[in-house]
Amino acid sequence: MGREAPSNVAQLSASGSVEVQQDLLLISMNTMRDGSDAATVQNQLRQALETALAQARQAAAPGQMDVRTGNFSLYPRYGKDGKINGWQGTTELVLEGRDFPRITSTAGKLQTLTLANVSFALSREQRARVEAEAQGMAIERFKVKAGEVVKQFGLGSYTLREVSINANDQGYTPRPRMMAMSAKSEMADAPIPVEAGKSTVMVTVSGSVQMK
Repeated sequence: MGREAPSNVAQLSASGSVEVQQDLLLISMNTMRDGSDAATVQNQLRQALETALAQARQAAAPGQMDVRTGNFSLYPRYGKDGKINGWQGTTELVLEGRDFPRITSTAGKLQTLTLANVSFALSREQRARVEAEAQGMAIERFKVKAGEVVKQFGLGSYTLREVSINANDQGYTPRPRMMAMSAKSEMADAPIPVEAGKSTVMVTVSGSVQMK
């Protein structure tokens, strides 16, 4: 015989959300080279990257500004006759961390690479802190809602049967205010102006309670 479905069980959910300033900046710098010989193009890209990498590492600090290489690509260029008549390639360097002035100042000094992209996010520490805050809010709201439902049904108490907790975040980043990076002579060593946005971290608590 099958088990009888439990009676006096209510399904509930509640959410808590916290809006927080994005504290992680990622700036990618890249350069493109073009030539008739693949080895020459690859060597030019390597030299541009190594020069920028050496300069960026001088200002690197764990967590504040980490430096890493990004995408590298080298592909043939075809002529109208369908034959390879040259090579094009790109290389990328990424600066990321929580020290915005250090990152933007360093990016402005890299003469062999140009600005490719600016993005913002939440650091692992910031995300953990905010998720804990939002989770506490969601649990309290779940408990309040459970108490109200039990009272509305004319019962005295409840026990928690099962629960699931899910977290997600939605980020909003305003369009970064960036200067053109082509005129290097006019902006030598100038930091890149950026403006971080905010993320809303939401935690939802769903579950069922046994009303008594």
